[in-house]
Amino acid sequence: MNVFSRLQRSPLSLAPLSRSPDRAAAIMLIKEFRIVLPVSVDEYKVGQLYAVAEASKSETGGGEGVEVVSNEPYEKDGEKGQYTHKIYHLKSKVPNILAKIAPKDSLLVKEEAWNAYPYCKTVITNLYMDEKFTLTIETWHKPDMGEQENVHGLEKSLLDKRTVVDIDIADRSAISAKEYNPDLDPATFKSQKTGRGPLGPNWKKELAANPDCPHMCAYKLVSVEFKWLGIQGTVESAIQKVEKRLFTHFHRQLFCWMDKWIDLSMDDIRRMEKETKDELDQMRVNEGRKGLGTIDEDK
Repeated sequence: MNVFSRLQRSPLSLAPLSRSPDRAAAIMLIKEFRIVLPVSVDEYKVGQLYAVAEASKSETGGGEGVEVVSNEPYEKDGEKGQYTHKIYHLKSKVPNILAKIAPKDSLLVKEEAWNAYPYCKTVITNLYMDEKFTLTIETWHKPDMGEQENVHGLEKSLLDKRTVVDIDIADRSAISAKEYNPDLDPATFKSQKTGRGPLGPNWKKELAANPDCPHMCAYKLVSVEFKWLGIQGTVESAIQKVEKRLFTHFHRQLFCWMDKWIDLSMDDIRRMEKETKDELDQMRVNEGRKGLGTIDEDK
């Protein structure tokens, strides 16, 4: 059974994708992004969900953006969490090399996520590409500074392919001048509710030495499989660049929105998610295009 067929099953019956030797050989690019933050693992659980909802609004409009198909609890083999199924209407938001080869009607991406926090798995596919394209993101959230060398328990064949990328949310050079927003700059933001920030040049060393400030790391393992002869490597590299860019912007937002989510409960978040679903449906139809463009546009 291929990846696409398995994704047609219900979330409760979906077994994790095995890391078999065949699968390891098929994946060309594997990167592990490590994002350290001055928040606790428990705080991040709320902050992440708040930021996902807000970021979805900023990327939706002009017929593009996020459509939430389902958002519901799941339980399987003793594992409990939240299952989400989303459709991303991309059009102008894909790398140009993909836009040139893909029919316009095919630029819809299906995202399924199983959030059994502190572990989360996301699988992204495309109906047009079928089993030729799979993007898998597996995340562990740990109360450390990103020192764990194999937090995902990778076998040697995958570990040899993996590249580790550290993302510094306070590094201004990591984003383009066009995308810079002074209101979302961790290097200048100071939380009025927690006193955290701004993050200086040596903020990670200072954080590690500060017992009064919580810290954590999101270990995001991104595996890209794109089977298209002649452009496989180019497209997989482009997708990994997109993921790094998205992770960087998302976590800068999460930190700078801290005072908006730090006092929220999970009940508040679930209520907000329900409201956001209806809001996104209206925004996609009635508002103009907005949010990040392609990497090609924003150089």
